[in-house]
Amino acid sequence: MAAFHVMTGASENFARPVVNRIGIADVFDALKRGLDDFSEKPSHYVFLCLMYPIAGIFLTLWTSGANLLPMVFPLISGFVLIGPIAAIGLYEISRRREEGLDTSWTHALEVRHSPALPSIVAVGLMLFGLFVVWLVTAQTLYTNLLGDVFPRTMTDFTRQVFGTAQGLQLIIWGNLIGFGFALVVLAISVITFPILLDRDVGAVAAVVTSIRATIINPVPVLLWGLIVAALLVIGTIPVFAGLALVIPILGHATWHLYRKLVAREPA
Repeated sequence: MAAFHVMTGASENFARPVVNRIGIADVFDALKRGLDDFSEKPSHYVFLCLMYPIAGIFLTLWTSGANLLPMVFPLISGFVLIGPIAAIGLYEISRRREEGLDTSWTHALEVRHSPALPSIVAVGLMLFGLFVVWLVTAQTLYTNLLGDVFPRTMTDFTRQVFGTAQGLQLIIWGNLIGFGFALVVLAISVITFPILLDRDVGAVAAVVTSIRATIINPVPVLLWGLIVAALLVIGTIPVFAGLALVIPILGHATWHLYRKLVAREPA
């Protein structure tokens, strides 16, 4: 029964929410509304999202100490793949603010009581699986081009990547493959978690709706993906500290993008 619920949600029928056509102006409006949500209680959200820069610093130090320097960039860039999971609580805050309910940061934890939790977990596991596949792919590409002996210092790693023909191939192919992974994740998850929080349609229907929204609105969704990627990169530059600001803004904005892409349920 739990597996059936993940497939179809609260209803026995496969849900097919109505997808709207939006424009580029809607994307920037969603970002503006996300900033408005964040501005309401910024200190709460910064506190809530401090775990992300801390996790980024920990991963960087761990890979450096374990002589896994080539994996630093895949780990950082791979955060885009699991970013939708990190912002689930923020979608809930925006949903509550929209309904005029209390928006204390503790309500971000109430996602665990959502009837769609099994579906949320299922999609989260799928994204984490893609993240692992990306890491394995990145490591395999590095090994095939530069060998299986990892550099022990950042200087050696920089010289190896930027000073050799194999390093140039690594940069080109690594970015192309990473872009492919990012496109897949963008299509299957751009509004998947918000729709599961809003209406328990099941994991399959939510993913299908996200893909349909991407196909119907390719330019706005691709623009949104570029904005997310750019802001996450900017957030990682000052020792990951910027993620504590970037993630809550993007999380809130994603909720408003969902509201624009998917028509509300009939009363």
